[in-house]
Amino acid sequence: MMTRTISGGFAYFALVFGAGFVLGVLRVSFLVPRCGERLAELAEMPVMFPVIVFSAICVTRRFAIPLSTSARLGMGLLALALLLAAELIMVVTSQNRSLADYIDSRDPVSGTVYLAMLVLFAAMPILAGRSVIHRERNLETPNTSFHRTCAKGHHADR
Repeated sequence: MMTRTISGGFAYFALVFGAGFVLGVLRVSFLVPRCGERLAELAEMPVMFPVIVFSAICVTRRFAIPLSTSARLGMGLLALALLLAAELIMVVTSQNRSLADYIDSRDPVSGTVYLAMLVLFAAMPILAGRSVIHRERNLETPNTSFHRTCAKGHHADR
């Protein structure tokens, strides 16, 4: 289980970081000069949210991450740690900034939304699992059983 959780965390990080990197390049190249840092960062968030959801669902299925909260939280927290480390390394090395300078330079509005997205990123493997549990429970409702019985040629009034 631990190996799947770790592999899943690395894969989840890679998918979301890769998409974020591409979107970041587009954001800085095209949106920031036209509408400023705050609006450009806020415009990126609605695109990243489905990437996070889709990545969490795909990775948890592909790596068969158990539905336990601990396994899925472990995957999300590992991916979060990798994401933060990669971002900080990129900022410090490519922009020649200190960590304190980077934090101080964050826009209060888009920075707050970014922090909320980081929390969602870490929690999404758990939330994706909850939707699976809910969907599996709904498959066995009496109404569904009735329709399956009727589809097999058995009628309720016999």
